[in-house]
Amino acid sequence: MIVVTGAAGFIGSCLVSKLNSLGHTNLILVDDFSKIEKAENLHNKKFESKIERVHFEKWLEQNPGKISYVFHIGARTDTSEFDKEIFDRLNVAYSKMLWNYCVKNDTPFVYASSAATYGGGEFGYIDDEIKIPKLQPLNPYGWSKQEFDIWALQQTQTPPNWVGLKFFNVYGPNEYHKDRMASVIMHAFNQIKANGKVKLFRSHRPEFKDGWQIRDFVYVKDVVAVCIYLFENKIQSGIYNLGTGKARSFYDLAVATFNAMNTKVDIDFIDIPADIREKYQYFTEADMSKLIETGYKTPFISLEDGVGDYVKNYLQSNNYL
Repeated sequence: MIVVTGAAGFIGSCLVSKLNSLGHTNLILVDDFSKIEKAENLHNKKFESKIERVHFEKWLEQNPGKISYVFHIGARTDTSEFDKEIFDRLNVAYSKMLWNYCVKNDTPFVYASSAATYGGGEFGYIDDEIKIPKLQPLNPYGWSKQEFDIWALQQTQTPPNWVGLKFFNVYGPNEYHKDRMASVIMHAFNQIKANGKVKLFRSHRPEFKDGWQIRDFVYVKDVVAVCIYLFENKIQSGIYNLGTGKARSFYDLAVATFNAMNTKVDIDFIDIPADIREKYQYFTEADMSKLIETGYKTPFISLEDGVGDYVKNYLQSNNYL
């Protein structure tokens, strides 16, 4: 059986959909299923069991040796949450529990890390494990992912194969429930639909034009494709970036959304809120050479193609993957 944590969430549910399409229905889905706004993400999905997150450790104790693979996608991802205890419990301790299970039961383990660990980018965006301990995240969420990455690298007892994936800015279907934490593409779509305009942050640094802060935007279908690649191929254990390797501006993103909606481009610029201005990232770009050198050959979807697919096949018709 294959475990997917965060299975009712954005990336987790897309992974479940892909596993189903490949014929895998022996899935154990783990999440907080009390959040009804996520229920549609699992509509028509096939699986063996749904286990509440808080009961899963006990379930594992009662079902030793039944799991063949673990995708640990679930996490508390709210970058505006500052209660460290929440992240310690949900992102660090829970991940350690799953790691230890995989060690004991000789089970491969893939988990979601984050590009938030790179902080302001002082040390670049290279997934060099020697440099990882030096990284300085900008918020408790990033620190929780950093703490587990460092802990994993320090372990002498490991799963037979393990990979941590530093997700960059993921967007795509099944994020309807994420509200303010949804991708900028979804917010742009909603703004254009409502009033024909998009609001982007004004730049507060002279070297960047308004709206030209840039990110590595990666389509969720690419994220899922990499997860399946890891499932089907045993690569060197370690921590890997997962972006496209090509950063694009928020302005480009907005234009792509307008174009996908066949609407005239109309952008307003607003100040970055003062409370996040000093910690706002102006540039992120994944160095993808490490993953590519393992043999991953699938080209990453361009921003224009990804936004076009997302808008036309999902957002405009409220479809799910």
